[in-house]
Amino acid sequence: MERTCSMRRQTMARQHKAEVMIAGEQLRLRLHDGKLIKDRRYHLRTYPNCFVAQELIDWLVSHKEAMDRVTAVSLMQHLMDNDIIHHVCDKRPVFKDAKLLYRFRKDDGTFPFNTEVKIFMRGQQLYEHLIADKNSIMKLREEHGVSYQRCFPGYLLIDWLLQNGDVESRCQGLELCRALLEHGIIQHVTKKHDFFDSGLLYQFCINFRRRRRLSELLNEGKQDNEEGASTSQEDSLDSPFILRRSPPSEHTPFQSVWKSKDLKQVTSPRRSSLNALQLHSAGFPPFGQLSAASLVIGDPLGWGFVVRGAAPCYVQAVDPGSPAAAAGVKVRQFVCQVNGKTVLYQDYKSVTRLVMTGPRVVVLEVMEPLD
Repeated sequence: MERTCSMRRQTMARQHKAEVMIAGEQLRLRLHDGKLIKDRRYHLRTYPNCFVAQELIDWLVSHKEAMDRVTAVSLMQHLMDNDIIHHVCDKRPVFKDAKLLYRFRKDDGTFPFNTEVKIFMRGQQLYEHLIADKNSIMKLREEHGVSYQRCFPGYLLIDWLLQNGDVESRCQGLELCRALLEHGIIQHVTKKHDFFDSGLLYQFCINFRRRRRLSELLNEGKQDNEEGASTSQEDSLDSPFILRRSPPSEHTPFQSVWKSKDLKQVTSPRRSSLNALQLHSAGFPPFGQLSAASLVIGDPLGWGFVVRGAAPCYVQAVDPGSPAAAAGVKVRQFVCQVNGKTVLYQDYKSVTRLVMTGPRVVVLEVMEPLD
């Protein structure tokens, strides 16, 4: 168990590193377009392709990449810590809001091309080629009765690598794909298997084309350190939360994973503890009518529903064969409370984290939308 958690934390750290690298490259290209990166002269010496720290901080604040100068400095320090940028003379390990010259390592060829970076760049190149391919192997497919978007069988990816000359043999292709999985570039659709030359379905964990905001990456890094692997299943825009369903079994799929005898299955909803007066006093418009509170007893694969949106968030999808469906959770319902905690002012990420880190039995209080 400890080894599994350790491997998961390593994968999450590598994925975060990849996100930082993508964000850094996107920023570098934008700064080149904005003419902030250029040859500059200082003390009778010319430094090619560099930028002035103070000017960059001005640009980050004016383009709303950072709320203030202190935050902007923290963001650039994050890029320095990840070897994306450096001082032109490598004399200053700390990024300062001053008239000092810094440079992207990719612009001067000092980027550390270690194994991790090479795997990342190989994965990015592979992703771009597959996205651009009119007959791409990345399609909507099913595994054990559940549909997954932009996925591919393991054997088809190796076939594609061979056909395009990216590898010389199936053995070499298998090694590359396993390295991509180990470094958090691809994953099995349910994260249950390593990579095999078989019909098992895999997908990219990273959308290389999505534009990154530096502030988001800094927040994600803090969350990873604080929460470890506890939120690894949380959904994001580039890695949609997949509805999961229990495989066919003789046992009911709605049993709790706990062995406690005092837990009972609930087939009918409870009355809601919230009322319209409370919602009105909280400042919310009459966007729906109060419904019931549902007791959702998760199975070993989860609860089977997806929430989206800003405060208040709503149920975007419900797996028809899931515990959530059996408990009466419906699409378009607004989430008011989770386990007795009011979440009207929280977005879908916070609500998802609350569910994922809580007990297996989840009490949802929802509101029906007005037609």
